[in-house]
Amino acid sequence: MRQTWRWFGPPDPITLPQVRQTGAVGIVSALHHVPPGMVWPVDEIAARKAMIEAEGLTWDVVESLPVSEAIKTRGVGFAEHIAAWKDSLATLAQAGGPRVICYNFMPILDWTRTDLRAPVPGGGTAMRFDLIDFAVFDIHILGREGAAADYDVTTRTHAKARTKGMDQTACEALAANITAGLPGANDSWTLDEVRALLATYDGIDAETLRANLIAFLEEVAPVAEGLGLRLCCHPDDPPFPLLGLPRVMSDLADYQAVLQAVDSPANGATLCTGSLGVRADFDPVAFVEALGDRIHFAHLRNTRRERDNGAVRVSFSEAAHLDGDTDMVATIRALMAEEARRREAGRGDHDIPMRPDHGHDLLDDLGREGQPGYPLIGRLRGLAELRGVMAALR
Repeated sequence: MRQTWRWFGPPDPITLPQVRQTGAVGIVSALHHVPPGMVWPVDEIAARKAMIEAEGLTWDVVESLPVSEAIKTRGVGFAEHIAAWKDSLATLAQAGGPRVICYNFMPILDWTRTDLRAPVPGGGTAMRFDLIDFAVFDIHILGREGAAADYDVTTRTHAKARTKGMDQTACEALAANITAGLPGANDSWTLDEVRALLATYDGIDAETLRANLIAFLEEVAPVAEGLGLRLCCHPDDPPFPLLGLPRVMSDLADYQAVLQAVDSPANGATLCTGSLGVRADFDPVAFVEALGDRIHFAHLRNTRRERDNGAVRVSFSEAAHLDGDTDMVATIRALMAEEARRREAGRGDHDIPMRPDHGHDLLDDLGREGQPGYPLIGRLRGLAELRGVMAALR
């Protein structure tokens, strides 16, 4: 696998020379300052590419080319936004940009955590999702209509009790963690903006949202295929409904439905073992064996379910890369077997780009104040561990 590193552009406190020291050879990046629905300028793509190559690296993957809420809901302006998305594919090809484009189709919130820096044993911090804290936000802070009905009695009871120990500062901090946008999404949402966006999803169930995704892909996948680009949808994170909204890329069956509906080699999957691995029924080897020829990108990270009672919606925390609920060795073995099949078939994309996704803040990370989940030392540790697994399997 081709070892890459997510870099958030010039504002990233981790520099490209530091990335080179990790041993990564490729960069995963995007023009995060360009709003959803706008065309990526060819000169800015070329400038970002030149900046990366000047440090002896290559820009391998775009993550992400954001899909606007108008496209997801097929609301006002969606046709213009799809046209701009297709034009951005054209400018990426024109500028000699990455051939792999990662995106997601999560309603409103991108990947969501309730604590961005929870302490972990041995020191350091990690991101965490606490279902009770999320219920506190949903029911008592956001005040979404009908929210209480989405949670069982035990969760509602614990959430109500937890609010009694939270002052205004604690409530604001929780809301900020949940609504803080992450690169590839928005900078942030206010509570009123979340409420307004929720209204745009009235009447949109899982079947409708999936149909909207398929309709989007029916337009953009042929363009990508004609340009020699490969699109890969990132799974829902976490892989279950939030805020009463449907999520439609949460398991193998979801991917099979969408990839079969738009059966183009340009329409593919991002295998994120951390996102999919929150579900107890996730089998990474089965996923690779079923969809291997359409996996264009891999995020290798691990999560651990807490108080696992077999429910789909659970609390979980980010684990070390070789710890957690996903068998990372088996996953890498399956991906390397897929690469071997591609080489035998003569495919030019036989090396699957991967990156060590997320990581614990360790040592100097703790004072760097970088993007939550994207530390230097924590990801370096993860990449080294994953590289060791690959070397052993070779």
